[in-house]
Amino acid sequence: MISPFTPAIGLGNCHLQTIFSRFHRPEPWIHTQCQWLDTPDGDRLALHTPVQLVDDTTRPLVLILHGLEGSVESPYAQGLMQALLAQDFQVAVMHFRGCGGIPNLLPRAYHSGDSGDPRWLATQLRDRFPSTPLMAVGYSLGGNVLLKWLGEDGEGSPLTAAVSISAPLDLHLSSRRMNRGFSRVYQKHLLDSLRESLNRKALDPVLAKQMPPLNSPRIFSNFRHFDDHFTAPLHGFTGVDDYYTRASSRPLLRNIAKPTLLIHAVDDPFVCPTAVPAESDVSPQVTLAISQRGGHVGFIGGALWKPHYWLESVIPQYLQDHR
Repeated sequence: MISPFTPAIGLGNCHLQTIFSRFHRPEPWIHTQCQWLDTPDGDRLALHTPVQLVDDTTRPLVLILHGLEGSVESPYAQGLMQALLAQDFQVAVMHFRGCGGIPNLLPRAYHSGDSGDPRWLATQLRDRFPSTPLMAVGYSLGGNVLLKWLGEDGEGSPLTAAVSISAPLDLHLSSRRMNRGFSRVYQKHLLDSLRESLNRKALDPVLAKQMPPLNSPRIFSNFRHFDDHFTAPLHGFTGVDDYYTRASSRPLLRNIAKPTLLIHAVDDPFVCPTAVPAESDVSPQVTLAISQRGGHVGFIGGALWKPHYWLESVIPQYLQDHR
């Protein structure tokens, strides 16, 4: 039974829910070690762990997938690692390609439907720790990737349980939502971060020649323009509409065959309310935890002067129930 979410006194607004942790938890506090794994296509993935992983049937490994331009240092990743370690889970954070301030080795980057990388990483983890149950938690972009991965694999998924938070389930609708009202502030912040990451990669003259040119200001005017000019062609899509259709997880929710908790707030400033699924849209293995309020990866209860991070109690409890 999932306890209902009640916003903190003083943090009822969706934007306050969304940005509060950035000010309340400005610095990372969980130290991790990084291991680089060489991918079959000649690139590399970073895997961050607070302690050395071991093969243990009694201590599940939880793989955390961060959001757009996030990393192991994101406050939500730090908080969840702390909560999971306290309940004797093992934990690892996968950086999507090029995240964490270190450019990847290929022209391609990552995108909202990039289920191939966590799927490949899961096979590596299963080979190294064959007796250890594998679970996953995805935030925002990482949540959409996780749901898409679960829907694609069905009964064949290597995961024993999963949790998705604030996933942009329908990318068509999310791109429109992000281009309206105050959500454009978030859009600009994320696009500025993407611009910095890509400019850093473009310092490599070989990679720069293989990447779409980044010198037009229109590219970074909104997500739709960016994805049409950069994301889609660089990742094998015929255009932005093809990318948004094929990368959205919502059509695959009925195919999920492993216990999955889907957490979402109706007032999420990143996601159109009409994208929020109903019971009829998901498989019997999916538990919906839909709140009217909570913002985007917020869900902060308690009070402004004594906040309680609801996700950090609900997620470990759900995973405990499926150990």
